[in-house]
Amino acid sequence: MKPFDWHADPISRATAITQSYRNTQNVRRFLIRECSYAFSFDRPFMAWLKDGVETPMGDAADEWLRRQAEKRKAQFS
Repeated sequence: MKPFDWHADPISRATAITQSYRNTQNVRRFLIRECSYAFSFDRPFMAWLKDGVETPMGDAADEWLRRQAEKRKAQFS
C-alpha cells in the first residue's frame, strides 16, 4: 500500500492522521472547509496533530472547533 500523499491525495473526515502527516496546503484547505475561513494552525494544535495517535481528520476539525469555543468562552469570562 502506498503511503498517503498529504500534498495531493483527497482528504476526507475519515482520513487517518498517520506518522507521515504533514501540515500542507491540502490539509489547510480541508480544515478551512470543515472549520471556516477563520481556521489557522497554532503550535498547540499542530502538536496535538502530531502526537503519534492515529486520529481521523474529522476529529482534528472537531478538536480545532472545540479549542476555539474554549478560547471564546475564556475571553468572555
